Amino acid sequence: MEQQRREEIIATLKTVDDPELPSVSVFDLGMVHSVDVEQGLVTVKMIPTFIGCPALDMIKKDVKRAVEVLPWVEVCEVSFSMQELWSTAAITEEGKTCLKKHGIAPPPEHYVVGEEWSVQCPYCESAYTSIENIFGPTACRSILYCRACKNPFEAMKPIIAQPANDKK
Repeated sequence: MEQQRREEIIATLKTVDDPELPSVSVFDLGMVHSVDVEQGLVTVKMIPTFIGCPALDMIKKDVKRAVEVLPWVEVCEVSFSMQELWSTAAITEEGKTCLKKHGIAPPPEHYVVGEEWSVQCPYCESAYTSIENIFGPTACRSILYCRACKNPFEAMKPIIAQPANDKK
């Protein structure tokens, strides 16, 4: 029964959108680190995309509210772990599809830390794009330009969690 309840929580988390990315769930962004169910108590541990993200309080409140709607849930405790590192590799395929629908290119698939990166345009799929400004409207996005369809667009910055012994 706990496994069934855990799956119900995951399904619920897939309906909680990131406030800065409507139609992209916190689950599909890879922000959900763990879900624990102990009878009527649900504990959701999350990882912020960026520690200074101004939407963390709103996300916490939205997750708590959504989970506590389930009739068997008495209390939902939501916390953000600052010990775990979020990575764009955690974005699900559904999350990447939703980002494109929102006009945001998902991060490059095989990014190597320290190397230049590029992405396909979310509108026309052209690879003929350029980074216009590494600093986008949020800490996790950059502004790019498609030279094929002439549209500006945003892209998720590639963030790859490195093991402690690889950091310099």
